Amino acid sequence: MGRAFEYRRAAKEARWDKMSKVFPKLAKAITVAAKEGGIDPDMNPKLRAAISAAKAENMPKDNIDAAIKRANGKDSADIKTIFYDGKAAHGTQIIVECATDNPTRTVANVKAIFHKNGGEILPSGSLSFMFSRKSVFELEKPTKDIEELELELIDFGLEEIELEGESLYVYGDYTSFGTLSEGIEKLGLEVKKARLEYIPTSSISLNEEEMSEVEKLLDKLEDDDDVQAVYTNIE
Repeated sequence: MGRAFEYRRAAKEARWDKMSKVFPKLAKAITVAAKEGGIDPDMNPKLRAAISAAKAENMPKDNIDAAIKRANGKDSADIKTIFYDGKAAHGTQIIVECATDNPTRTVANVKAIFHKNGGEILPSGSLSFMFSRKSVFELEKPTKDIEELELELIDFGLEEIELEGESLYVYGDYTSFGTLSEGIEKLGLEVKKARLEYIPTSSISLNEEEMSEVEKLLDKLEDDDDVQAVYTNIE
């Protein structure tokens, strides 16, 4: 009985810890999307994607609505999306996406994380030729024929389609996010996640020891409150 209670309490604390880190990031992503493209999800595919990601993490509707409303508030005027380039051991290249109302604080934190964990921040834009910005949609595995879907989505900006396990990944240029979102919705496909990502033009492979070393840096970056996403050239 006592052990079962301790287990349940530990599990609940783990969920609370996850929510305390994830929910603020999701809320900030919703606010930024609403600020950039308007507060109507029907007219703003990025906002729809941000809301979908929040729902997937069981974020309460009240939190989602509050994040959308915040886009029209005075506080949202200062929130900006900023990218930082960096490198780590074993040829690892890293792009860090942040949403922040205080770039001075954010860059100081990001620099400190790189420095303390064997990495180095680079001048802005240093890795632009090593990564391509893409629209990426993760969908539920469809019952429809994949080749047929591919042909139908090409007209909406599809560049590549890939089936991995129970998920179908759809890729397009970052400028095609809206049209691809529209095409996916017209075909009645269920979206798990959708966002703009940086995809490496060439990847590196790390062994277990090397990966363990680099993961310390990546984990610290992902834990930072201002960091929305971390992209690497690790395959």
